[in-house]
Amino acid sequence: MAAPERPRPVRPAVAALLLVLAALGAGCSHLGYYGQAVAGHMDLLHRAQPVAGLIADSATPPALRERLALAQRMRDFAVSALALPDNRSYRSFSDLQRPAAVWNVVAAPELSLTLKTWCFPVAGCVGYRGYFDRRRAEATAARLRAAGYEVLVYPVPAYSTLGWLDWLGGDPLLSTFIGWPEGELARLIFHELAHQLVYVRDDMTFNESYASAVDRLGVQRWLAAHGSPAAHEAHARFEQRRAQFRALVQAARSELEAVYASGRPAAEQRAAKAEVYARLRAGHRRLRDGEWGGFAGHDAWFANANNAALGIFAAYDDLVPGFEGLYRRCGGDFVCLHDQARQLAGLPKDERHARLRAAAQHGPPPP
Repeated sequence: MAAPERPRPVRPAVAALLLVLAALGAGCSHLGYYGQAVAGHMDLLHRAQPVAGLIADSATPPALRERLALAQRMRDFAVSALALPDNRSYRSFSDLQRPAAVWNVVAAPELSLTLKTWCFPVAGCVGYRGYFDRRRAEATAARLRAAGYEVLVYPVPAYSTLGWLDWLGGDPLLSTFIGWPEGELARLIFHELAHQLVYVRDDMTFNESYASAVDRLGVQRWLAAHGSPAAHEAHARFEQRRAQFRALVQAARSELEAVYASGRPAAEQRAAKAEVYARLRAGHRRLRDGEWGGFAGHDAWFANANNAALGIFAAYDDLVPGFEGLYRRCGGDFVCLHDQARQLAGLPKDERHARLRAAAQHGPPPP
């Protein structure tokens, strides 16, 4: 939060309406779901303390003070160099005392990568449903499995209220990610701020791909301007593993899409599906035990990989090359990139995606 005071109390009915508009997770007609969303977000705001005060407070642990100061430099950089919103978000800090901000539930049919969606008044339809309490997320997951879906429950370190709650202090920095490596911390801040700038109803792939492109391009610019040699080296390792992870998963997605579109009998599709997942996990083991030097950070993901996991993967990755192409066409100008994204946001979904896929082929700008 930019202002030094703590957020003022808000009547539950007003908070509920705001959270509906902010699209925290996906919509639901049951008051119980909205109730946990309201309570969870208000608890997060109640915990928020101004970063400036924490940095000045001698009682703040030195390690936390250093991370908060770094995050503020990134926040300023997001405005000055990336043309991202200059508002109250990420000017406060909340210690959640838990490993995730929310837990998302995603689900897909047995023989499809198309995610089940939940719809929300402003955000539109999205392929996940978020819970502040993991037990509630697991209960929803159990009901979906009983209905025949493949399900994934995964921790989310942060979420965006899309700028709708800036008058309450905006989105705070959280204990769930403040200790991340420099490059990853920058990516998360840039990603969530990008959601506040351009967001389209009913198009999760566009929204997440745009924010992912902004965070990837933004962290490159941050490290070039401010990154230490150690930060550059750590980010290079992350990026190498990330690229290999993406390539492995995308190959499996392409195979599965062909299997599910084949029209073959269900039993044959199941057998082919099992072979694809076996190859996917074997490919991960080769990378982990070889080039990754035993890095086990993706073990749980591959152990639980299913149609839901591969379905949500696409939302964050599929259209990123198109936005990167637009960035090149813009000559590396973020204002131009954001303007291009806004123009695409006004088009029908199919045309929007088609233009981005065409933009992915755009080479470097002329000298």
